[in-house]
Amino acid sequence: MGFMDKLKKKFIQNNQEEVTTKYKEGMEKTRKSFSGRINDLIARYRKIDEDFFEELEEVLISADVGVMTVMDLIDELKMEVKRQNIKDTKEVKDVISEKLVEIYYGEDDEEIEEINIKENELTVILVVGVNGVGKTTSIGKLAHQLKNDGKKVVLAAGDTFRAGAIDQLEIWGERAGVDVIKQHEGSDPAAVIFDGIKAAKSREADVLICDTAGRLQNKVNLMNELAKVKRVIEREIPGAPHEVLLVLDSTTGQNALNQAKTFSEATDVTGIVLTKLDGTAKGGIVLAIRHELNIPVKLVGLGEQMEDLQQFDANAFVYGLFADMLEEEEA
Repeated sequence: MGFMDKLKKKFIQNNQEEVTTKYKEGMEKTRKSFSGRINDLIARYRKIDEDFFEELEEVLISADVGVMTVMDLIDELKMEVKRQNIKDTKEVKDVISEKLVEIYYGEDDEEIEEINIKENELTVILVVGVNGVGKTTSIGKLAHQLKNDGKKVVLAAGDTFRAGAIDQLEIWGERAGVDVIKQHEGSDPAAVIFDGIKAAKSREADVLICDTAGRLQNKVNLMNELAKVKRVIEREIPGAPHEVLLVLDSTTGQNALNQAKTFSEATDVTGIVLTKLDGTAKGGIVLAIRHELNIPVKLVGLGEQMEDLQQFDANAFVYGLFADMLEEEEA
C-alpha cells in the first residue's frame, strides 16, 4: 500500500472525510497547477534521471515551495529513489507526497499544531500582519469557532490607524456574537489592548483576541508599535501573549515568506494563519514557511465561510495536492 493510500485510509478510519473534502475543494487551484504538471512530467519520462529531477525542481519552485526547501526536498527524493531502487517514474508520486509531509515536519512529531488555549485562565492571542491579508476576517472566524467551542471571547480593536478597521472588527464581532473593545480612530493601540485586558478580566472571558495595526509610516514604526503592545500584555498578564499569530496571504507567495521573516524578527511569532489558500496556485508556500523559518502553520483559509478557517494538517494538505492522481488510479 502506497503512502497516499495509507493517508486516505487513515482519514476514513478517523472520520475525517469532511476535513479532506475541505482541503480538496480549497486547494483546487494549487492542485490543478501542481498535479497537472507532475502528471505531465511522469508521462514524458520513462526513467528517473537528472533531467527528470531538474524539471521536478521547476514544478516545485513554480508552486512557491521555496528554493531552499526544494533543494532539500530534491536531495531527499534522490536518496529515497536510490534506496528503494525505483526505476519507473509512476512510482515516484508516492515518494514525493511522503517527502512533502516529512519536510514540513522536519524533526518534529507529525502532530496538528493546536492554538494554545489556557484552561481556567485568560488566554491572550495577539494577531499581527500587514493590511490586506485578511487579518480582521481571520480574527472574526477564529472568534466564531472559539465561541462554538464554548469559550467566552472578547476582541480588542488595536488597529486604530487604518480607516474603517474598527468598524470592520465590530461587524465581525456582531457576526460571531462576541464583545469588541474599542476606542476612537487614531488612539494609542497599546491603550486599547490595555482596555481589552481589563474588560476581558472583568467579564471573565476565556480568550482575548487583539487586532493590531498593519501599516504605519514605515517598518520600524510598525515593529516598535507591536513591541509596545506586547510589553503591555506581558505586564498585565505574565506569560502572555499565549499566541502571536501572523496572518499571511498565500496568493502573494514568496512575498508572504519575506513578511514572515520581518515579523518574526520583531515579535516571537508562534504560528501562521495562511489565508486565501483556495484562491492561489502557490500553495507550496506552506512548506517553505515551515521549513525555512521553522514557524508552524496553525490555521489555513480554504474558503469564504465561517467554517472555512481550518486547523492546518500537513497530511490533509498533501492529500489535497494529490487527490486527483489518487482518484485517477482508482478509476
